[in-house]
Amino acid sequence: MTRLVVFAKAPQAGIAKTRLIPALGAEGAADLARQMLGHTLAQALATGAQAVELCMSPAPSDPAWKGVALPQAVERSDQGEGDLGARMGRAMERALAQRQGPVLLMGTDCPALSAAHIAEAARQLRHHDAVLVPVADGGYVLIGLKAPCPKVFTGMVWSTQGVAAETLRRLAALGLRVWLGPTLHDMDEAADLVHLPDTMSPVMK
Repeated sequence: MTRLVVFAKAPQAGIAKTRLIPALGAEGAADLARQMLGHTLAQALATGAQAVELCMSPAPSDPAWKGVALPQAVERSDQGEGDLGARMGRAMERALAQRQGPVLLMGTDCPALSAAHIAEAARQLRHHDAVLVPVADGGYVLIGLKAPCPKVFTGMVWSTQGVAAETLRRLAALGLRVWLGPTLHDMDEAADLVHLPDTMSPVMK
């Protein structure tokens, strides 16, 4: 069975979604991050996957997570040290080793990511070596692999418009069959807020 790993930072004011602070304020940006985290976990659980893991930064025991309600069914792990690529690669490798089956690794910044998107990615991963769900700013919200692939994560210039394209190039260079999902919108900049669903309304203080 496919294991789902949700990758997230603690929704702390002044630290979470800092590029949204000019539009929402520090508390508003953190509140939106908290809502998107809850949404992503709910969608992951709604797929009926046997294992849903929240890979957390900082560690699950850190006070930064105090007051953040998390579903009881969700396993918890620590992202550890290193840049984003190192942390993602390590989480993917560990999850693949834990369960002999495919792993989907996803972020929490995309309210458009639904249980249907996640389930379809899992289904496609049965017939492909990798799956990728891109976002409109050039990155991606979800990547799925059947085996560790460190070259996909190392030496990447993150938070740039070329991340998804470079990831696809690297996967192709490795001879992997890739399924590319629909392009969704994530919430990074103030301009992205036009795509925020009506069900989410950040509390600004």
